[in-house]
Amino acid sequence: MIELLRKRRSIRKFTDENISPEFISTLIEAALRSPSSRGSNPWEFILVDEPELIIKLSEAKEYGSLFLKNAPFAIVVCADSTKSDVWVEDCSIAAIIIQLTAESLGLGSCWIQIRNRPQNDRKTAEAYVQELLGLPEHIKVASIIAIGHPLEAKPPVPAEKLLNARIKYNQWA
Repeated sequence: MIELLRKRRSIRKFTDENISPEFISTLIEAALRSPSSRGSNPWEFILVDEPELIIKLSEAKEYGSLFLKNAPFAIVVCADSTKSDVWVEDCSIAAIIIQLTAESLGLGSCWIQIRNRPQNDRKTAEAYVQELLGLPEHIKVASIIAIGHPLEAKPPVPAEKLLNARIKYNQWA
């Protein structure tokens, strides 16, 4: 597991190659095995492989989502907000499990934050995605994970660049 964490980087450039059905099946299984608070499993996942829809999703935010238009596959990570008061945390856990699974398959991925982000000065990114995908109001959108075969290679972050000063033992000071 630590090797996956060392290798995983945010990949924003992808080849045109589609994701195999076997890989998609593995990503689905990983998402559905994600833990959640009290086993409530509030998350919902929308798999997107239609190029036109991916292009529209890439316009969900003014900044930080345009690279999605070049991904062959995306997973919109949502939740039924009526099932859990900690759906945000549960979706975050599921999203990173999806990303680590993608890495284990040799795929690249990148998280696109949707929750609490603007689409423009009149609409939130979440409202944009809800409308685009026909989601009911109680289904909240946490993020979109862009997935594809990487067109770029990024070296692992060197151990000496890790933020060790952020580690405390027993107390803050």
